[in-house]
Amino acid sequence: MPLPRPAVSPDVRTRHTLPPDAVREALRGTFGALTHWNPMPSGRSNRSWLADTGAAQTVVKVFPTPEQSQALPGNPLFPNDPQDEVKALHHLADSGFAPRILGYGQSAGGAYVLYAHVPARGAAATDEIARLLSRLHGTTPPEGLRATPDGSAALDRQTLRILDLCTSGTLKQRILAARPQGEVPASGRRYFLHGDPVPGNILSTGRGLVLIDWQCPAIGDPSEDLAIFLSPSMQMAYGQPPLGDGERRRFLAAYGDADMAARYHALAPWYHWRMAAYGLWRHDRLGEEGIQAISAELAALRSVRPG
Repeated sequence: MPLPRPAVSPDVRTRHTLPPDAVREALRGTFGALTHWNPMPSGRSNRSWLADTGAAQTVVKVFPTPEQSQALPGNPLFPNDPQDEVKALHHLADSGFAPRILGYGQSAGGAYVLYAHVPARGAAATDEIARLLSRLHGTTPPEGLRATPDGSAALDRQTLRILDLCTSGTLKQRILAARPQGEVPASGRRYFLHGDPVPGNILSTGRGLVLIDWQCPAIGDPSEDLAIFLSPSMQMAYGQPPLGDGERRRFLAAYGDADMAARYHALAPWYHWRMAAYGLWRHDRLGEEGIQAISAELAALRSVRPG
């Protein structure tokens, strides 16, 4: 069943006691009785609930309706696509990388995806996360996923497009002035990427690590996933301090590919520059206190700038 692709990803800040009536009605007709709805801590784009089926606990993830999607422009870095989430979860069935998908559908209350609840046990160590991403990147990807920018020229163009959407003049000029110079060629790599491997999307379980929130998977250069995890602002967005130099080195060593670590280092100025621009986009559109995140990315950029 094709699911419509939301035009945007509104920022989710509040917990809702129950899913929209239309979603619960659609689930009642297809999946039987789901009871004891417990709102889960929401991500930045969608809302989730933990429900009982009598035999097991099920996560119900609800995407924005088209009407809600009209409130904000599309996210320029992290798409929010239920169809791609379904595609990724089906592709990874029984792989251990992702929760087991139980169903999906569309209602007047939004598209929804159901998957088996994965109980978490504490925080994941960075070296474990690196090994998890390395294994994922070695997995054959499904067809039809978006491609990420490859090489410094493509990252430069993407960042300028993000800045074109921003209006905060002084901050925008500050970011533009930090534009990296030089060139890192495209790699031509087409690896399976999670697209958003931030701390909140990585669960430590009794059977290893599991990645959740697959609404923006992609195909491309693995350094993209490494850069998102190592981004200071992405760590801060999930209540974590930026990783220190030693922890970053351990992460890249645990990834187990010296050539890819060298490529990440070569592209790091452009990745930090892009994330600073994205922080400004969020600040402009969502009224967030994004100045600290922008400053953290620009400081990281200065620390890795060639020469």
